[in-house]
Amino acid sequence: MPLIMLAAMLVMMYFLMIRPENKRKKESDAMRASLQVGDVVTTIGGVVGTVCAVKENTIVIESGADRVRVEFVKAAIGSKGAPSEQQ
Repeated sequence: MPLIMLAAMLVMMYFLMIRPENKRKKESDAMRASLQVGDVVTTIGGVVGTVCAVKENTIVIESGADRVRVEFVKAAIGSKGAPSEQQ
């Protein structure tokens, strides 16, 4: 009986913790692979800008009114699309 309970707990842990995390990782990898010039992105550090060049492992984004260009590793991109304003 204790062996069955242990196995049940491991299966529950897989479906509640491991599987959803793998799904989120696949979705974010697909988002980063689909980046194109002109997309608005937000980095994990909070920098918002427009993609102006896409390379194999990096992207260049243009940020601010003075058109500053910064190169980031694709893994540093947190989300795609305009950020929502919350107050």
